[in-house]
Parts: sequence; C-alpha cells; structure tokens
Amino acid sequence: MSLARNTLVQATLTLGSRVLGFARDLFLSARFGQGPMMDAFTTALMLPNMFRRLFAEGAFAQAFVPIYGGVRAREGEAAAAVTASEALSFIFAVVAGFCILLQVAMPWIMPWLLSAWRDDAGVMRAAVTAAQLTMPYLACMTIASLLSGVLNTGGRFALSAGVPVFLNLCTLVPLMAPSFVPMSQPETLMAVSAAVTVSGVVQAGLLWWGVRRLGVTIRLSWPRLTAGVRRTLALAVPGVLAGGAFQINSLVSQFLAGSNEGARSVLYNADRLYQLPLGLVGVALGLALVPRLTRAFVSGDHAGGRRTMDDGLGLALAFALPAGVALFVIPFFIIDATVTRAAFTSADAARTADVLRQFAWGVPAFVLVKVLTPPFFAREDTRRPMIFAVISVILTVTLGSALFFWFGSRGWDGVLGLAIATSVSAWVNVALLAGTLIREDSWRPSPAFVSRLSRIVAASAVMAGLLFAASLAYPTLSRLFLAKEIAVLVVCAVGAGAYGLCLLLFRAVTLSELKATLRREPGAGPVSGLD
Repeated sequence: MSLARNTLVQATLTLGSRVLGFARDLFLSARFGQGPMMDAFTTALMLPNMFRRLFAEGAFAQAFVPIYGGVRAREGEAAAAVTASEALSFIFAVVAGFCILLQVAMPWIMPWLLSAWRDDAGVMRAAVTAAQLTMPYLACMTIASLLSGVLNTGGRFALSAGVPVFLNLCTLVPLMAPSFVPMSQPETLMAVSAAVTVSGVVQAGLLWWGVRRLGVTIRLSWPRLTAGVRRTLALAVPGVLAGGAFQINSLVSQFLAGSNEGARSVLYNADRLYQLPLGLVGVALGLALVPRLTRAFVSGDHAGGRRTMDDGLGLALAFALPAGVALFVIPFFIIDATVTRAAFTSADAARTADVLRQFAWGVPAFVLVKVLTPPFFAREDTRRPMIFAVISVILTVTLGSALFFWFGSRGWDGVLGLAIATSVSAWVNVALLAGTLIREDSWRPSPAFVSRLSRIVAASAVMAGLLFAASLAYPTLSRLFLAKEIAVLVVCAVGAGAYGLCLLLFRAVTLSELKATLRREPGAGPVSGLD
C-alpha cells in the first residue's frame, strides 16, 4: 500500500476510537466535573495511558519493527518469530513485575502524585484503589505493542490501529450505568478503572488472533536474556525513550499539576484535544514510515528515502498545521460547546481553553517529532533520538517547574506554564532531529516541499480568519443553529471545507496527486481481511 493509504487506514480507525474517547470524556466531565474523583481517575489513568502511548501507539513498535524486519529479511519467518517470542517473554516478565511493584507501593506513591488531596483520606483511598485496578493494563499493552509491530511489518495496519477503540467502549459502559442504576461517584470511579484493564485484555487477545491469522506463531515462555533479547533491548529501550519524550514531558506536567486542585483535570481535557492530531496523523505516519524507510535503507535507495520523508512531512503538516491553528483560535468555542454541562461549568471551560491555546502552537511540533524519528529507527540508530529526547525532557522539567511556580506566585494559573514548556521543548526536539538529518544529508527540504509548505501556511491563514470571525459570533451562532453543539460542528465543517478548497486553489495539492497517493504501490501484496 502507498504511504497515504497506510496512513489513511490508521487515521480513519484512530478517528473512530478518538470519537468514542471524546464521548467517554463528555460522560467523565458531566459525572465528575473538575472535582476530586476526576483528579483521582486522571491520576489512575496517567501511568497506563503513558505506556499505552509509548508502546501501543508507536514508539516501541518503531524501535522493534527494524529489528524484527531485519531478521525476517535475512533469516526468514521462523527466525523472526523466535526473536519476537524471546523479546515478548522477557519484556512481558519485566513489565508484569513492575506492575505488581507499583500496585504494592501505590499507597505511598499516590500522596506524591495527587498531593492536592493528600489530607483527604477518602479521596486518597479511592485514588489508590483506582490506580491499582488500572495497572495491569500496562502488561496487556506490552503484549499488544510487540504484536502490533509484527502486524505492521507484515503490512497489516488496520487491526493494530483499530483495537484501541475497546478502551473507550469498555470504559463507556460503567460511565453510562448511573443513568440506569444508582451509583455514587466513588463506585463509578472503581467501575471505570476496572474497565480499563478489561479493555487491555481484549486488545491483546485480538492482536494475538491477528498475528496467528497472519501465519506467525509467537509463544510466551520462561524469560531468558538471550543474545537476540539483548540486541532488541539495546535498540528498543533508547527508542522508546526517544519516541516517548513527549509522553514523558506530559507525565512531568501531570506530576507538577498534582499540587493544584483541578489542574490535573484541566490538563486531561486539554490533552485529549491537542493530542487528537498526534494520534490521527503523527502516530499513523510514524508507523507507516518505518517499514518503507527500512526497505529504502536496506536497498540503498537514498533518493527514495528522501522522497518518502518529503511526502510524510508534507502530509503531516497538511493536517497538523490547521489543527493547531483551530485549537489556538477557537479553544473556548470548542470546549464550551462540547464539554460544558452538568458538573463542568463555563468557568472550567475558560480555564481549559487558556491552557489548550498554549499547547496548540506546539501541535505541529508534536506531530513532526513522530515523522522525524523513523529515519533514525530505520537505520537502527536510537541513541541520538534518545539524547535529543532527554534534552527536551530536561528542558520541560526546568522551564515547566520555573513557570509553574512563577505564574502561581503572580496569581496566574500555573498550568499555563506547563503547557508553554511542553510546546517549547517539542520545537527544540524538532530542531535537533531535523538539523541532524539535514547536516548528514539524510534528508533536506526540497524546493517542491518548501513551496508546498508555504501554500499550506497560506490556506491555514485563510481558515484562521474565518474561525476567528466565528468565535466572535459564538452566542449568535448558538441561537441561529438552536444549540451550541450544532454551531461548533457547523463552524468546524466550514473551516475544514475552506481550508481544503484553499489547498486546491493555491495548488498545495492537486486532484491528480490525491489519486496518485492512494494508488497501491507496484508489487504490493494483496490486502487481507485484517486491512
């Protein structure tokens, strides 16, 4: 399949999952508002969610795919299956032990993670139990991440992109239950937390079935630190850190926000919106790029690798730039129209919108990092992306901490400082990754790429003007379309339509190019039912 087709498959399935996730968040906000139970749930979900994004949504898969693909190309399917089985057995044992350790230590860890409610024994008990219930999800995602890498190497992207929908489906059930069965907020919290782990079991089981259907037999056995496992870890561990720097930065922000009542809930709601383009485009492109760049590297096709990077970066910016612009221009319109109801007030929406605006200008960088790391992973170079990731994490910690406490001392919302630091560090990471590729002549922006980027910027500027005018008329539009929810959908649709039309008018993309990118590549194998 072409790069655009692979990306489209993953993005479409991810969009379905995110729509359900948004529905889940509406129920969460309506049920808990920005109170202690919402802070408890976001804290309980924080660690497994970070691992899910590190593993199931790309970083581990990006590091594992070149290793597995290389063995498969040199030694055949059987040897690759043995390599995958050995890696899975060892990593699963380590992560399962880590999960158990965290569950045991959670009563001592939680007061540090949720320090704003440290003196409320009821909230602490609920938060500890909720975290212990969600923790096994990590072990499930370890299995899911490796199986996703096997499927992606085999050219099967749909199943690995589609299974995350079960996290949202499983957690929606207990959130909807209070509408039919009386449940207190703590009872709902426990049910939702347990549903997170149930969804992990379902996801791992479906991916296992998919791999078996692909004809690859992977077995769990007693963990052994074989030569293959050592090589896998040597590349995968730095790769996970490199690909997951953004998630580590998010974790640092969550930790600092734990000392501010409601701050973690604000970050959670802003996070769900600004990470939407990352999940739809950045992760999908990252997973689709690694196998293509690996083939180009192995065959010595440097020109093909550069063209692939031009296509990937152009496609990423065509989606990420307007998404970032929209979140920057109309954040309150989006949040108030969709989330504000029941326990979630317009004041909560205003606070969340201010924070979201500071994340918005970092959105293109968040996506670009996912596209700029695959060239390193394809050459089994995970050390330098790891170094760049560490630099960005250090920057987030130092700048974020300084701004968080300085803003607080001035009477401003400290969470704004965390958002600013996260966006700054993402752009620094982009500069380091892109600068290295350009310096080594692995990739450099072609004149055609620069021209297309300028046209994308122009189309985004036109859309920004329309959205800004719509934001000024928010109350009028809400009355005109009878409901604020309808108004925001109409405004977003008009903005997206105007942007797409401008792309064609400015010739940033042509209809013939769109058709060409969706054609199957010459020699591509048949698509199975998994895709």
